Amino acid sequence: MRHNKAINHLGRKSGHRKAMLANMATSLILHKRIETTVAKAKALRMYVEPLISKSKEDSTHSRRMVFSYLKNKYAVTELFRVIAPKVADRPGGYTRVLKTGFRQGDGADMALIELVDFNEAALASSPKKETKKSGTRRSRSKKSAVPAVEAPKAEAPAVAAPAEEAAPEAPAAEVSAEENKAE
Repeated sequence: MRHNKAINHLGRKSGHRKAMLANMATSLILHKRIETTVAKAKALRMYVEPLISKSKEDSTHSRRMVFSYLKNKYAVTELFRVIAPKVADRPGGYTRVLKTGFRQGDGADMALIELVDFNEAALASSPKKETKKSGTRRSRSKKSAVPAVEAPKAEAPAVAAPAEEAAPEAPAAEVSAEENKAE
């Protein structure tokens, strides 16, 4: 029985599972985004978030502790030099799991796991969200309605001017009739 056992074994022995999670964590740190199954993404999130928290304190001890999990010095360097400064003020939640659908071959539920502060698309759209509209919603006043009515009048003489040269009487009568209808 698995009473209160929180870890997902992923159908693997402990050595295989640890190696797989270390490789996936290394890939996530180096590439900032990987695609995998939902179960592996959730297991990876539980594996990598404590490592990112440890990387906030740049000491020899924390580097050695992270290296004992990742077993890749390039990933440790990337984690401490690039990722840790960006997440220094974030209290947790460094990764995001986005479900992408089902795999063609076996129908496995697939997901994209990424580091939150390194998603360029989300960061590019976030300044647009920060802009705030006015606090109240009001209907159009007479001031805003007047320029909308006057704009077609300004265009009407420009359209009528070339027509007046060819036949001066007929188009002028049509333009004046249109102005009377608009008013």
